[in-house]
Formats: sequence, structure tokens, C-alpha cells
Amino acid sequence: MLVMNRSHFLFLLVFAGCVFSLQAREPRRLPDDPHFAPYELLPAPTVGSLMLEKGDLLAICGDSITEQKRYSLIIESYLSACLPDLEVRCRQFGWSGEQAGGFLGRMENDVLRFDPDVATTCYGMNDFRYVPFDGNIAAEYRKNLAAMVGKFRAAGCEVLMGSPGIIDSVPHWVKTATGTQLELNLALGQFRNIGIELAAAEGLRFADVYRPMLIADFEAKREHGEDFKVAGKDGVHPGWAGQLVIAYVFLCGLGIDGDLGTIVLDGEVAEARGGHEVKAFADGRLTLLSRRLPFSPVRGDLASDDSIRAGMELVPFDADLNRLTLRMKRPPAESYSVSWGGESREYSAAQLEAGVNLAADFTDHALAAAFRKVWDAAARKQAYETRQMKELMHGPEGGTDMEATVELSEKVHQKLVGALRAAVSPVEHVIEIRPAE
Repeated sequence: MLVMNRSHFLFLLVFAGCVFSLQAREPRRLPDDPHFAPYELLPAPTVGSLMLEKGDLLAICGDSITEQKRYSLIIESYLSACLPDLEVRCRQFGWSGEQAGGFLGRMENDVLRFDPDVATTCYGMNDFRYVPFDGNIAAEYRKNLAAMVGKFRAAGCEVLMGSPGIIDSVPHWVKTATGTQLELNLALGQFRNIGIELAAAEGLRFADVYRPMLIADFEAKREHGEDFKVAGKDGVHPGWAGQLVIAYVFLCGLGIDGDLGTIVLDGEVAEARGGHEVKAFADGRLTLLSRRLPFSPVRGDLASDDSIRAGMELVPFDADLNRLTLRMKRPPAESYSVSWGGESREYSAAQLEAGVNLAADFTDHALAAAFRKVWDAAARKQAYETRQMKELMHGPEGGTDMEATVELSEKVHQKLVGALRAAVSPVEHVIEIRPAE
């Protein structure tokens, strides 16, 4: 009898028929510009169905880019506020300067002891050692990735393997770095390809961080100038714009469909679905109770590489992951004013009949403050996770008695988990839809 565990089932979903196609939510190829001529990138695997199940623990693993607690915070706040019914728990395990081989040495003590169900990994930036492509270094990276995947799967944890990103300048703070920026980015592209080959061989999900960052960096510089650095001012560590791109890739890789609910108006009748309940509707005033919140952090300056808003313009985040749709059947007026929280927008009848994305069009809306409470609670929890792991478990306390240190620090951690859960609560709010004057 054939027995399929979770990883085998996902393999069949993603690689059925041995199809190895391009990611559905990304461009099918690099832009037709001489800038991209040197890059030889394998096609990334197709994004599959939802990896997460209700109550899963998601382990977010990686090097200093993960330890920045930015893309991990975007992921956790999104899952907590936008998909609360999944009740997914997250922990971030980022460690500055780490390579995949270093993670292998600590993953059992630091990660597997917490029994994660799904893990995202983001290694390769330190593994390639900031030198032009070296076959021996690449072979070591491949070996360590395969061993990491084997350990996760032996523990019953499925893996979404992320590629490294790009660099925006040669990091001169890395004393052993050699080569040009192009040579180093080409090497990182080859390390990305190694991950894709391993994903195909092992039936893994793959998150292609590299290609979206490469394209976003090119487009951002064309729009905002050479000082806009998606990979960060130091060349390696992204600001909020680049971190948003990374989070987008992982959320898509997890199979998130981005439908956060729909509100339909039909004459004097209003219906809502996908985590929203109509409490009252009269004279164009719609009162809703929402359990799901749109992704609504403080967005910042469109032209800044340290801005979430800029990142959301570089990838189709709202279209793919942040859709709260308002639709009106047979609108009798030619246009309407829609007010939600502190903002108003005007839409034509045709736009409303087709459906408008409130989450994309409104930023200072009536659910934004509730989302930001979730964001702040997740940030406090993740900050403690770094302290728990690096200062306590790997400090003198853990060296003296690891199990006692974990047990005691978990009491603090559980309070922060409880605070995050308490921050996720239904919100009653009002949307006003009236014929435009």
C-alpha cells in the first residue's frame, strides 16, 4: 500500500506530470533590456496550492537578512491579521552571518525542538562568500542545502526553499570580497539555480527571491535614480522596500491566494463574505464586522528604498495578496463617492460594477489601526525570539542548562504569543457609498 505523507502530497501537487513551468505571479522572462543579457536563470517552479494547514507552526529561517526581522514581520503580521482563521503561528530564527552549513549545526537545538510544520529558508548570500562563482563553494552549498532539507523532512517539516537575493554594491565591509558587482550577482544567480535544481530533484516548493529583486532593482533605479537600492544601502541588507519584495515572494510561495473578502451591494441589500459580516445597511451607510484585516502597515515614501510603499509598487502585492473587493450590481448613478475611515475615493459606475480593491485604494482606512496593533505585537514577539535564541539559549544560561533556559524563556515567549493573539480581534467599521455630486 502506498502511504503519502504531507511532503509527498505537496510534491504531487506541485510537480504533477513533471511540469517545470514558470512562477504564475511573476514575469515569464527577464525584461528585454541589455542590462539583463548576462544573466542565465533557470525557470522557477510553479507556485502551488496552500502549504499551510490550520494551527501550523511556520519557522522562518535565514541569515542576517532574516534577523533584520522585516520580511519575517511582514509575513507574520499578514498571516495573523489577514488570515486569522488559519491560526498559523510563526517564529523567526535569523542569525547574522550564517551559512546553510552553520544552520545545520544548530537547527535541531534552535528550530526542530519547537516542532515546526513548515519552514521557509533563505540562504546563499553568505554561502557564496562574496566572490565570483566558484564550483567548489557551490558544491558545498548544494550539499548543505540537501542536508538541511533532509533534516527538516525527517522531523516532519515541509520546506519552502528560498533563493538568495541580489547585491546592490560590492560589500567592502566584507574584507574577503572580490570581483565586480555584476560578477557577484551572476554568482548569486548560479546559487539560485542550484536551489531550483535541488527543488526539482526533491519535490520542494521554491521561493525565487533573486529574480524579483533583480527586476525590482532595475525598475526602481530607472524610476527613482541610482541611489534607490533594493538590496540595501550597504549592498546586502535590504531596507523595507526590498524586504517587502522578499515577503511577497515567500507569501506567494506558501500558496496564499490573497482574497481577503468581498462586499456586494445590490440595491438596498448588502452581502459580505470571506471574513466580513454585514451588521446594517441603509441610506448608503454600510456597517460591517470584519474578522480579516487588509495588510495595512505604515507605508512611507514612494521614492524611498526604506519604504514599504515603494516595495508594494515594485511587485503586485495588492493585486496578488491584498484584495478586499467592493462590488455594486447595476449601479443607477454614473459615479459614487466611497468613504472609509479618513479617506474618500470616487469611482465610476463601471468600476464599481467590475469591483474595486479597497485595500489597494485606501491606506488610512477604518481597519488600519487594528492591523497596526497586530504588527506591533508581532514585532515585539519577534524581537524576543532573537534574544531568546542568541542571548539566552546560546548564552551562559543555555550553556549552563539548555532545557531550563528554554523552559523559562518560553514562559515569556508565550505571553508575547498571547498578546499577539489578543491583538487579532473583529472590528466594526463603516463604509459610506453615495452618488457623487
